[in-house]
Amino acid sequence: MTDSTSDSAGETVSPTQRLSEAGVAIWLDDLSRERLRSGNLAELVATKNVVGVTTNPTIFAAALAQGDAYDGILAELAGSDVEAAVERITTDDVRDAADVLRPVYDATSGVDGRVSIEVDPRLARDTAATEAMAVRLWETVDRPNVMIKIPATVEGLPAITSTLAKGISVNVTLIFSIERYRAVMDAFLAGLEQAKEAGHDLSVIGSVASFFVSRVDAEVDKRLAAVGTDEALALRGQAAIANARLAYAAYDEVFSGERWQALAAAGAQPQRPLWASTGVKDPAYRDTMYVDELVVAGVVNTMPEKTLDAFADHGIVLADTVTGSSEQASATIAALEAQGISINEVTVQLEEEGLAKFEVSWDELLTTTKNGLDEAKAGER
Repeated sequence: MTDSTSDSAGETVSPTQRLSEAGVAIWLDDLSRERLRSGNLAELVATKNVVGVTTNPTIFAAALAQGDAYDGILAELAGSDVEAAVERITTDDVRDAADVLRPVYDATSGVDGRVSIEVDPRLARDTAATEAMAVRLWETVDRPNVMIKIPATVEGLPAITSTLAKGISVNVTLIFSIERYRAVMDAFLAGLEQAKEAGHDLSVIGSVASFFVSRVDAEVDKRLAAVGTDEALALRGQAAIANARLAYAAYDEVFSGERWQALAAAGAQPQRPLWASTGVKDPAYRDTMYVDELVVAGVVNTMPEKTLDAFADHGIVLADTVTGSSEQASATIAALEAQGISINEVTVQLEEEGLAKFEVSWDELLTTTKNGLDEAKAGER
């Protein structure tokens, strides 16, 4: 049963509408040709306040492995190079999704209505190759509302700056630590400063910084369980939200500074924090906790469909749950440190694991595509 409420005029307001009214942009963390073909994406825009889409290799690998929506394109590409086929398939899907979301993009003056596509994760430690692929994806999709996802590795930071400097919108992904997030914001500001110097229109350059949430709890909770004391176990399920709230405090600091104000005066959009990995991994936790606890105006929450459905059904938006929470969040991190758990150590591990997982998913995507191409060539699809 949907947990809808009524506004002052007596109109029913859904949880997703309330979240949007609180200033949180809802993006869907999923895309498939079937979702496009069936009209489901357009339906989610119309009924669940979805105003953007994020993708990654895992999402595309899953999409290609299911159903028959890709049979036509696989038949067309039979005999093609596998990596070229993957790029064609994924950029086609992203272009079509961008067209579905174009009215949102226009209505929000380019703030939302965005669709993200990721560079090959195997390039995450190669600055030049990342930048080159970012440019190629931008030109191939050829839509103003696409964002190119670049991992926030040390090597990715200069690629983020140079890509933005070319006037290309960027979704910075795989951010886990506050220190790295500060470096990402610096890379963003440098990129816009260079774009301004090059004469680009800053108002059309979009960017988000994807700060990962639930994976932090998954790792920290495992470590707390290993400690096993009552004090340690009482801290379960608190690390991820505390870490994200500290990230927002860093954002608030940087984007109220003089360096940003100069870019804002030139028409730039801020690089919004995006809460990623918001699906709950521990079934003992409330299934909407990474939405409910991270409500603040001017952020994005990208949700897998399961989380979106859960929030649409019974999510509650009472107030801003982030602003002014940094002191309490710092106390939580200090309590974890007192239990021998280093949040810095955790976030370094999670970045490495995240890159490895995306590389595995990329390999799965290549394998699934190759199998589909082989079947199409043999006339079996």
